[in-house]
Amino acid sequence: MTDTLFSKIIRREIPADIVYEDDLCLAFRDIDPQAPLHILLIPKQPIVKIADATESNQSVLGHLLLKAGEIAKEQGYADAFRLVINNGEGAGQTVFHLHIHILAGRAFSWPAG
Repeated sequence: MTDTLFSKIIRREIPADIVYEDDLCLAFRDIDPQAPLHILLIPKQPIVKIADATESNQSVLGHLLLKAGEIAKEQGYADAFRLVINNGEGAGQTVFHLHIHILAGRAFSWPAG
C-alpha cells in the first residue's frame, strides 16, 4: 500500500479534526463536507479498498460498522444517517485507504449517486 493522506493523518503528520480514535480506527471530519455531518471513519490497518479485504479483516470491518453507528449517535444523528464506502476510482474513491463516509443532517435520495 502506498503512503496516503489517511496514513499521514493516522501518524499525525497532517492535522485533522478527530472525533474518535481507538486501537483499530480513527474518525475525523471531512474537509469538504457533503452534509452537515460528514465524518470519515478509517481503519488504522491499511486496506486499500473493500474489495481487497479478506477474512483476516472481518473483525476490523465489523468494528468499523459498530463504531459508525456509535459516532452518528454521539453526533446527534441516531435516527437518520447514511454510510457510504466507495470501492475503486470508478465508484468515486479518491483516497486508496478504505474509509466509511458517515453522512447526516440533510435529506438523501435514492438511488444514491
